[in-house]
Amino acid sequence: MKTISLIDTTISSYNLGNEIIMDSINSVISELFPDSFLFRIPFDENFSTKSLKYMAGSDYTFFGGTNSFSSHLLRYKQHGFRLRDLILFRNLVSFGMGWWQYQTKPGLYSTFFWKTLLSNSCLHSVRDEYTKAMLESIGIKNVLNTSCPTTWSLTEIHCADILSSKSEHVVTTLTDYSPSLNEDKKMLEILFDSYKSVSIWLQGHKDMLKFGPLFQSFPDLQFIPPKLSLYDKFLHEHQCDYVGTRLHGGIRALQKKRRSLIISVDNRAKEISKDINLNVCARGDIEAISRFVNSSVEVNINLQAENIRLWKKQFC
Repeated sequence: MKTISLIDTTISSYNLGNEIIMDSINSVISELFPDSFLFRIPFDENFSTKSLKYMAGSDYTFFGGTNSFSSHLLRYKQHGFRLRDLILFRNLVSFGMGWWQYQTKPGLYSTFFWKTLLSNSCLHSVRDEYTKAMLESIGIKNVLNTSCPTTWSLTEIHCADILSSKSEHVVTTLTDYSPSLNEDKKMLEILFDSYKSVSIWLQGHKDMLKFGPLFQSFPDLQFIPPKLSLYDKFLHEHQCDYVGTRLHGGIRALQKKRRSLIISVDNRAKEISKDINLNVCARGDIEAISRFVNSSVEVNINLQAENIRLWKKQFC
């Protein structure tokens, strides 16, 4: 029986998108290690000695789905590892991780940190080609671009069941940590002009705080409470489109076979779209939003199938 440690991004997180990511990661871990003993570790707090010993004593320790790679760790760090932790643990396996925004090449400290922390013996799965190139620029070559684990189920057979034509209803999301009230308002106006009903899933902890005044301009907007189970229920019960600024809100809709347009607010959706042909447009591109809403749009995801197979195979 193998022992697996999993750095769990749903613990101490304000973003329900992490639940979508971990749902896919949990599924793959169960597939690869059906009889394993699994430790779950909080991801964004300084790790205790106990957690580090769990990781050091595991056959594999996975960290997945987040944009926790960073070029300047002394200024920005989205994980629990400290420099001194590398004494106890230095065998991390990336599982669909990505790079935090567009940055310059890592400096000496960050280069040393990542080269020491990441396993030398395992192939690492990363979210996009940009992340792969950044790791390769500092000498980490054992990397495969698999895209985000949330996309691995979007096979040709799966996507063939997604309608290409417009639905009567639409569900949307907004991004509390990156609001743009003018552009967000224009998006909602298009949706209300184009659909019979508009619902919004509150994916972020501060959605009501950041967008409350905007929501008052749309009294017919219907709210889905901030629970993934309720979002799933809505997607299951309503034939709808998704048009919104949350990457994983859109991918979840695709998982549930709903036509989706993700409006990019940072590098994540943009880079994934380049690699796998995800339907993405830039925030503020009103023409692209209108074109998607009012046109027949096929879903043709180009999975990184061979890279996914190779990454999985190393654990079999």
